[in-house]
Amino acid sequence: MKYYTVRTLTPPGAKPLLLLVDDDPLISDSLGFALARDFEVLTSHSRPHCLQILRQLKQAPEAAIVDLGLPPLPHRPDEGFALIGDLLAFAPALKIVVLSGQNGEENARHARTLGAIDFVGKPCDPGDLLKLLRQALAFRPAPLEAAGPGEGRGLIGDSLPLQRLRLQIAQYGDSNFPILIEGESGSGKDVVASACLHRLTRRRDRPFLALNCAAISPNLVEPTLFGYARGAFTGANAAKSGYFEDAGEGTLFLDEIGELPLDLQPKLLRVLENGEFQRVGETQTRTSKARIIAATNRDLRKEVKAGRFRADLFHRLSVFTINVPPLREMGDDRLVLLAHFCRLYADQAQVRPFALDAGAEAMWVAYAFPGNVRELRNIVIRLTAKYPGRTIGPAELAGELDEGDEPRPPPAGAALAASDLESITKAAAQHLRQHDQVDLDAALALWERGYIEAALQLSNGNVSQAARRLGINRTTLYNRMAGGGRG
Repeated sequence: MKYYTVRTLTPPGAKPLLLLVDDDPLISDSLGFALARDFEVLTSHSRPHCLQILRQLKQAPEAAIVDLGLPPLPHRPDEGFALIGDLLAFAPALKIVVLSGQNGEENARHARTLGAIDFVGKPCDPGDLLKLLRQALAFRPAPLEAAGPGEGRGLIGDSLPLQRLRLQIAQYGDSNFPILIEGESGSGKDVVASACLHRLTRRRDRPFLALNCAAISPNLVEPTLFGYARGAFTGANAAKSGYFEDAGEGTLFLDEIGELPLDLQPKLLRVLENGEFQRVGETQTRTSKARIIAATNRDLRKEVKAGRFRADLFHRLSVFTINVPPLREMGDDRLVLLAHFCRLYADQAQVRPFALDAGAEAMWVAYAFPGNVRELRNIVIRLTAKYPGRTIGPAELAGELDEGDEPRPPPAGAALAASDLESITKAAAQHLRQHDQVDLDAALALWERGYIEAALQLSNGNVSQAARRLGINRTTLYNRMAGGGRG
C-alpha cells in the first residue's frame, strides 16, 4: 500500500490536472481528447469513483468538469450537487465547471451557489469550454483575509458579527487548549485558523500544518497524523514523522474533523489529553506540544447523538468554540468584500474593475449568499470576466444570483386534516406497540423523507416546485435531500 500527501500547486512546466466526471463514455472520451493538449485529464464515471481517485492523488486537481446527472440517480442533480461539495472540501481552491444536460436555470444557479465557477449546458463546444477553463485558472486563489498588511486583523469587514469573531480570536488565540471552529461551507473557517488564530498570535513563527480529513482516505489518516516506522506497511521503506511531530510547538489544523473515522478518534483523544501518541508500527511513545484547531460545517452534537462522533472527543475539541458568521448576517460587509475582490481580480486580469449601479447594489446587499464568501468571490470572478470596466444593472446581476427560491405561503386548507392526523396517530401507535423503544428522530426523518420523495414525484423532479409544495426554500430542500437534517 502506498501513502500519499496532497499538494495543491502544479509543478512548473507541468500541465494543470483536470478531473472530468461524466457517466457518458462518449462525452468523457471526446472531451478528454479535446482538452488533453492543455490539461492532464483524469476521467471518472460516478461520485464514489471520483472520490476514490482523489484520495490516491499526490497532487490536487486545479480544475474539474462535473456532470450533475450521475449514477445511481442520472435523471436528478443530487449526486452532482453533492460532488461539488466533496470536491471543494478536498481542495477549496478547485475551479469547478458544471457541464450538464440538466441545464435548467435553477440548477445552474444552485451549482454556482455551491461553489462552481460556472455552468455549461450540453451539448457544448470544446473550444468554448477550454476558453472558460483557461479564463478561470487565470484568476489565482486569493485568501479571504484583509489586503492591508497594517490592518493586522486577518478578516475583511466591520459588521458586529465580525467584530464579535475578532474578539473571540483575541480571547482564545494564545491558548494552549483545543479550539473548534464551526460555520457553514464557504464562510472562511480555514482563514480564521491560519490567518487569525495562528498568524496573529505568539505562534506565528512556529509551523502551521493543515490536514483536511475529508480529503484523505480513512486508512491514510493514522500514518499521516502520527507517522510510521520503517516496514510498518508495504512501501514504508523508511521511517517518517507525522503531522503531530512536524507541527512542533506550532499549530495543527484538522479541517472537516467530522469526517475522522470513528476507530481513530480514541487515538486523537489520547493526544489531546496527554500529548502522547505512537507512530504506526512502533511501540515507542512520543509527545506532541502542538496546539490543535479543528473545523467543521457539520453539527457535531447531532453526530454524537447519531453515534458517528465520540462525545468525549467532541467535548475535548470544543474547550473553546468559535462560530464563523454566515455572510447573510454581515450587512454592508458584503459591499466591502465586493470592493476588495473586485480590485483584486481586475488587477489579476489586467482590466478595469466593474461597478454596480444603485439598483444592483441594493440587490447585492439584500442577497443572502447561501454559498457565503466563496460564492461571493466566484460571482466577482464571473462579473470581472463578463463585464470588465462596465457598470452592471439588476438584470445582469440577477443572472448570477440564486434567487427566486423563497417559499410561498401554503394555500388555505393545506394543513393536515383531522382524518389525516388520526391515520398518522394509528400508524404511530402500531409502531410503538411493535417496538419497546423508538428512535423519534429516525421516525421523523423517515416521514420527512417520504414527504420529500412525494413532492419530487408530484413535481416531476422539479426541485423548485417540490420546495414550494413543502413550504421551504430550494436551498433548504437540497440540504435535506443530502442528509443535512432540519434547521
